[in-house]
Amino acid sequence: MTDRPAPSPGATLVLLSGGLDSAVLVAHEAQRAPVVPVYVSVGLAWEPLERAMVERLLAHPSLRARVDPLQRVEFTMRDVYAPSHWAIRGTPPGYDTPDEDVYLTGRNLVLLAKAGVVAASRGALRIALGPLAGNPFPDARPAFFAAMEQALSLGLDHRLEVRAPFLQMHKEDVIRLGLELGVPLELTLSCMNPVEPIDAGGVPQHCGQCSKCRERRDAFAALGLEDPASYAGSSPR
Repeated sequence: MTDRPAPSPGATLVLLSGGLDSAVLVAHEAQRAPVVPVYVSVGLAWEPLERAMVERLLAHPSLRARVDPLQRVEFTMRDVYAPSHWAIRGTPPGYDTPDEDVYLTGRNLVLLAKAGVVAASRGALRIALGPLAGNPFPDARPAFFAAMEQALSLGLDHRLEVRAPFLQMHKEDVIRLGLELGVPLELTLSCMNPVEPIDAGGVPQHCGQCSKCRERRDAFAALGLEDPASYAGSSPR
């Protein structure tokens, strides 16, 4: 018999992917309430290395004392996305492709549905996720989050807030905030095709070739900063 996670009354569930935005969101939310980080596995190609980085991130002293252990749950999309889908095969669109090319249909819908059930079971009152300004996807709009908040609260008979605190921020703003909060940005992974570390126990590397790597590198460059994360290759430009 497995132990159930401890109740978390008044806590905020943060959907944590291990990327830069969600990692900073964890630290940001931990300033106001206890945080339960939740990783929803849906069967995408990069998830094993993403989870490995999440564990490293949460073990860092800057977060370990303020954040609950990771709760990992599953909600597969492999029975919805075709085996040939780029996110299942692990072949993301190229470096200079637009955001629209990496749209994952229903992603936030699925993440919030699963997180809502976790929140209700633990007595948490708030779910936070990290989309930024300029996100073009339909499930990153304020109206969508408001509708999900109402639907989850009604369907679970448990009053929940659904919040996207960074929705008016750009990635440069998130980097600045992360530095202010002492987030170990070198332990975040913003990549759709990460590379296994060469050494046992090493940190997964960014591929340097996908559009998520481009967004991250461009944001650090705009601030005149060097990205502390590890890259397996140089950018195409």
